[in-house]
Amino acid sequence: MRTQPNIIITGTPGVGKTSHCTLLASNTGLKHLSINQIVKERECHEGWNEAFQSWIVDEDKLLDSIEDEVKLGGCVVDWHACDLFPKSWIDLVVVLRTDSTTLYDRLALRGYAEAKLQENLDSEIMQVLLEEAREAYDEEIVVELQSNSPDDIEGNVERIEKWVASWREDDSKGGS
Repeated sequence: MRTQPNIIITGTPGVGKTSHCTLLASNTGLKHLSINQIVKERECHEGWNEAFQSWIVDEDKLLDSIEDEVKLGGCVVDWHACDLFPKSWIDLVVVLRTDSTTLYDRLALRGYAEAKLQENLDSEIMQVLLEEAREAYDEEIVVELQSNSPDDIEGNVERIEKWVASWREDDSKGGS
């Protein structure tokens, strides 16, 4: 039985997942699992997609690679998708959202190719990742938060920290 919660922070590229995860891990002692880094470092991919400038993720290999870490608990999973992670691994799913203009500017600054930029904007506008989270996990563990500014990040992390403290308190009483 886990003594620390596992949290997924997800959303379209450019919404601030890594900023949230880094701050949350620093403030809570949870372990930041950057799936992009893990895919690359542990070779959990089937090669490179030139058109989208990204790795083609081997989901089975990825899940095998992180299973032992996540089952111990205390992980903040940072990735643009969430529905591949088993429900039994996850205690909270945070879906970050950003307004289209802000997101466009962030992705353009990253030098995204037009096709990749447009695909990500469309995904955000159509709430694709929010719907995936709602379909894959129980409604009560899925939270949608706005991430348009540094103040949003700080407020969101404080809110998640309170949730972590509550989870830990409930767990210490044998209730999680």
